[in-house]
Amino acid sequence: MAIKKYKPTSAGLRSMSVLSYDEITKKAPEKSLTAPLKKSGGRNNLGRTTSRFRGGGNKRKYRIIDFKRDKENIPGKVASIEYDPNRTANIALIHYVDGEKRYILAPKGLKVGATVEAGENADIIIGNAKQLKDIPVGTTIHNIELKPGKGGQMARTAGAEAQLAGKEGKYGIVRLPSGEIRRVDIRCKATIGQIGNLEHELVVLGKAGKSRYMGKRPHVRGSAMNPVDHPHGGGEGRTPVGRPQPMTPWGKKSRGVKTRDLKKQSNKDIIRRRKGK
Repeated sequence: MAIKKYKPTSAGLRSMSVLSYDEITKKAPEKSLTAPLKKSGGRNNLGRTTSRFRGGGNKRKYRIIDFKRDKENIPGKVASIEYDPNRTANIALIHYVDGEKRYILAPKGLKVGATVEAGENADIIIGNAKQLKDIPVGTTIHNIELKPGKGGQMARTAGAEAQLAGKEGKYGIVRLPSGEIRRVDIRCKATIGQIGNLEHELVVLGKAGKSRYMGKRPHVRGSAMNPVDHPHGGGEGRTPVGRPQPMTPWGKKSRGVKTRDLKKQSNKDIIRRRKGK
């Protein structure tokens, strides 16, 4: 997909860029594969804000995506490539020979009319899903499971690609887009190829209103608040932070502090952390 720019007829259009959506072949989603999507506004079940600066935005329908790819050894034809407002990647509507329809993440190069399949009998071609034990070393993959049968959790965003770097016993060695290298059970499934819509990262919103369409509200700087509201607040005129390190609104250090939960079971399989840390 190409990037489209506008003539600077207004301040918002001066720097705005959008995707041309050349790959999209159908506008309306498959009705049987959609579900209502209720907005939370950043509130939890008690009505309290747990994620600040969220709210509003355009109404969306959720597209039910087949992350598990558990319809094995039944070929399906790509009926359309569609836009999904809930993710950066495009999605592909698959019509299987037994009459069932499913959405999958659309890999780069997948065209309408192509055939995709999951299972050990599937070929090593774009869009097919297989267990890591059946995928050759060096293959580009995406939508990778962390636990067998749980559904793909890694490498799902636009342009994402991981690589099967090797196999050791009951584990496959996967190099993730972040640079992290980790072991993954070879019974876990992954889809062949790279996720499409690579130009998504080149899109420039151009105006504040476009953030509001996406459900993002203005992010207020701590230094613009009063001392009662934020550790950075207060002072006459513009003042520095006034303490050795920047803080969150709740007085926790906000830079250089590791936030990853090292107690998670999946962390024991990390061979090399991202960025070499």
